[in-house]
Amino acid sequence: MINKNTKCCALLILGILLLINPAYAAINTIGPGQTVFIGEQGLDISGAIGASPAIGWWASGASIAGSAPDYSINVANPASFYVTPNEFSTRTGSWYALPAKTLAFNVADPQLDIIVEDTTVNVDVIDRWVPTGDELRFRIDTNLYPIGGRAGQSWIPVTIKVKSPDGAIFSSLISNSGVSTSIVDYHVTSAPQYTDSIWGTNNRDSYPPGTYSIWAECNVNGMKDNYGVTGKTISRTVSLLNQDQNPLIGGNVPTPNPTQTIVPTSQPTNTPTKKVTTVSTPVPTTSQNTPLPTLTASPVITSATPEIAATQQLPIPTKTKSPGFEGILAGFALLAAMAICTKNE
Repeated sequence: MINKNTKCCALLILGILLLINPAYAAINTIGPGQTVFIGEQGLDISGAIGASPAIGWWASGASIAGSAPDYSINVANPASFYVTPNEFSTRTGSWYALPAKTLAFNVADPQLDIIVEDTTVNVDVIDRWVPTGDELRFRIDTNLYPIGGRAGQSWIPVTIKVKSPDGAIFSSLISNSGVSTSIVDYHVTSAPQYTDSIWGTNNRDSYPPGTYSIWAECNVNGMKDNYGVTGKTISRTVSLLNQDQNPLIGGNVPTPNPTQTIVPTSQPTNTPTKKVTTVSTPVPTTSQNTPLPTLTASPVITSATPEIAATQQLPIPTKTKSPGFEGILAGFALLAAMAICTKNE
């Protein structure tokens, strides 16, 4: 059984939480003509409907004054009202207090989206590569801004989710200058909302290379829990690749040019030839037979020696003689000299 001391402690902790982070407080007080969103529950609509026992909705274009509502709901407890997806998802727009037919509130379908921008180079980096060391910011697009106009509220709590390559989800991000920013219940005050450059990717310990997933959520008055639809209370999930090197380069390996071939200038007739796919980078002429860079994919070899293009000559290595050949020639030359000398004498 819970005693009085336990209850007092719980209330004290709740009060401290509300002082530290007002987002823990339900933004649930609705005035006449204000906007509520599908999925919100626990709303106090007493001020919006007064003593009316019911609310009604007319289809677009219908005459409100001279007809009964196309749909009506009895309000059993105006201090705790639930905008249910089943009843309201196809009935957005104005709802009226009955029987007076005065405007009570407007119902809207929530919308939420997020974009990631690289402020180092000023580009959108959704599903793209980000060089390690760049700084990033977020753009939040939403129609939830009317929540910021409710009593005692001036902003909308939207949580930005950043998931690391190993599956960890960050609650805050650090800029390249070392400033830490919470991304839980981030204060959205405008549409669209831009954050500062709060994510610096140069911290390898915190942000290792790999693919990061990013999305945004809004759970004001339980709307995400009750209506967790992508694009509504949860944004689409986008990604970015954080690494040093552009993945399209693939390790500085030249791109093969299949249309360029090498034709031999002079080869022995008894030596077979081979075809090699050349690279687009010119091969410099040197005094030595310098090997070409090794390609990622090995060329298909059909014979033994390269064909060399007339406009792109590869150096021909100096042929070597068999050992002792120079000695034999020298011997013949010496004998010939001795014979000539003897004949002259």
